Amino acid sequence: MPRGFFVTFEGLDGSGKSTQLRRLKESLQSRGLPVTATRQPGGTRTGERIRALLLDSRAESLSPFTELGLMFSDRAQAIAEVIAPALEAGHIVLCDRFTDSSEAYQGGGRQLGSQVVRELHAALCSGLAPDLTLLLLPNFDRSLARARRRNERALAATGSDENRFEQEDSAFYRRVFDKYRQIAAREPLRVAVIDSDGSIDEVHKRIVQVVQERLFPC
Repeated sequence: MPRGFFVTFEGLDGSGKSTQLRRLKESLQSRGLPVTATRQPGGTRTGERIRALLLDSRAESLSPFTELGLMFSDRAQAIAEVIAPALEAGHIVLCDRFTDSSEAYQGGGRQLGSQVVRELHAALCSGLAPDLTLLLLPNFDRSLARARRRNERALAATGSDENRFEQEDSAFYRRVFDKYRQIAAREPLRVAVIDSDGSIDEVHKRIVQVVQERLFPC
C-alpha cells in the first residue's frame, strides 16, 4: 500500500485554520478518499491533557523551554499514535498545526530561535515532514481580534479556558507572524501561503485547488 499524504494547516490563531481543515476533510471524503484529521496540541488522550495545560491561561508560569518541551511531547505521541499509522494505511492526514507552529510561536514569539526547534524535531519526530503545508495569513490585527473573541465565547459557553497565548501582546504575535513568513520563504516547495482575508468559500476553493495540484498533478 502506498504511503499517504501529510497536509498541515498553519497560521496565527484566528486565521481560520480549523474551519478550513474541516471543509477540506469533507471535500476529500466526498471523493471517497480516506482522511484522518487531528490537531496539535491534542489529538490523543495524552495530547489533550498536554493541551489543557499549555493553553490554560492559569499556567502563566511555564518557562519557554518547558512550553517547547511539552509541545514536542505532544507531537511525538501524535506521530506514534495517529499520524504515522494513518500514513502507513494510505490515508490523507490533515493536521491542525505541526512543527512550524513551534518554530513560529516558541522560536519566534518566545525568541528561542529556529535551531533548537529544528533539532528537537529531528530528534523526537524522526524527521517527519509534511508533504504540504497550508499557511493561512489573513490581516494581522483582524486575525488576533477574532481569536480573542472566539476564546472568550468558548470560555463563556463551555468553561474551557484556552486563552494563554491570546494574552500575549502584539509584539509577540508580530514575531510569530514574521517567523511564519521566514519559514515560507525558506521552504517554498512545501509551504503554500494562502491569503485568508476572503470569504470562507473563497479560501476553501483556493485550498482545494492547491491540494488537488499536489495530490493529482497530472
